[in-house]
Amino acid sequence: MTTEPLPLDGITVVAVEQAVSAPFATRQLADLGARVIKVERPDGGDFARGYDTAAHGLASHFVWANRGKESIALDLKDPRGREVLHGLLADADVFVQNLAQGAAARLGLDSAALCARYPRLVAVDVSGYGAQGPYAHKRAYDMLVQCEAGLVSVTGTPEQPVKAGIPAADIAAAMYAFSGVLAALLRRGITGRGGPVEVSMLDALAEWMGHPLHHTMHGGEQPVRTGLAHAVIAPYDAYPTADGDRVLLSVQNDREWRRLVQQVLEQPELADDPAYATNTARTGNREKTDAVVAEALGRLGADEAIGRLEAAGIACARLNSVAQLAGHPQLAARDRWREVGSPVGPLRALLPPIGLPGGAAPHMGAVPALGEHTDDLLSALGMAGAQISELRRDGVIA
Repeated sequence: MTTEPLPLDGITVVAVEQAVSAPFATRQLADLGARVIKVERPDGGDFARGYDTAAHGLASHFVWANRGKESIALDLKDPRGREVLHGLLADADVFVQNLAQGAAARLGLDSAALCARYPRLVAVDVSGYGAQGPYAHKRAYDMLVQCEAGLVSVTGTPEQPVKAGIPAADIAAAMYAFSGVLAALLRRGITGRGGPVEVSMLDALAEWMGHPLHHTMHGGEQPVRTGLAHAVIAPYDAYPTADGDRVLLSVQNDREWRRLVQQVLEQPELADDPAYATNTARTGNREKTDAVVAEALGRLGADEAIGRLEAAGIACARLNSVAQLAGHPQLAARDRWREVGSPVGPLRALLPPIGLPGGAAPHMGAVPALGEHTDDLLSALGMAGAQISELRRDGVIA
């Protein structure tokens, strides 16, 4: 049987990127077979390299978002550095950048300029707030955009709003940039022309806020913060078990409530009790409902509680730690873990979520050292060793 190639085999991506939003987008492209050339500053590179040293001395953000790429260290403020970049762009299919607003344009690297010069190029601008408007030049870090987009206002407890524990605004922008590239490449296959793609972190996260946004705009009330609970369904929360774990359960309708009280809580009389028999009643008596569930589950260990809930057909889950996710039995059973190379040796990494059965395995290349591929890339552009040495001596490359 012939194995189908990865869908982006033969596609070359050049990225002037940093932090999370653009790097995570281009990593998705690399996973699908694209060649991704990451352009970094010679003096330290992508600043995400310095966020922490948790991944055996490397930064965990960087390891996550940058595997499978080639790193070239170029000073783009130097005309010679920009000349090298244009040498790479001449044969590229996609360019992605998430520099501070206005910086790309000052360097002649905004999508409008590049698409005029390279008609087949798909040029992606990832920004915080978009190219126009009063917020265009504001600094846009993930937590700030989470706040501006209202995510923090609906996350947390009634007493305390909290940001998401992952960079939600960065990830949202990354995934729209990724899908935008795929759409633009499909369009190029029809028209022969690339064109610009624009994604802002605020736009992306505002789209993800669709449910509370429409609820508020059309219903007149913002959903309240309820911690792990659900604003309009009860019981729907995490409950402590006798062995110190917490088990989440969700009762979606009154039939499930009857099964819960009969088969799990062993209090069948609550099935028809007017205080609990309907979801409206249960949400109106949320504290009492939660107390009934918590008291019953608190007498069980987590394994027994999960077993009873699953036998009764009640949706449930464990409140896992990150360490428990790393050892999750479902990930292990489905062989989701691989090893990728890095400057500090092999690192464990998850397979990308997009599965393409019958095709080639995802490309899970190594995490690059800063400038690891500079010389090879310059040589491929026809640059002689003496010229490369001169650029390195002048700090244009690293």
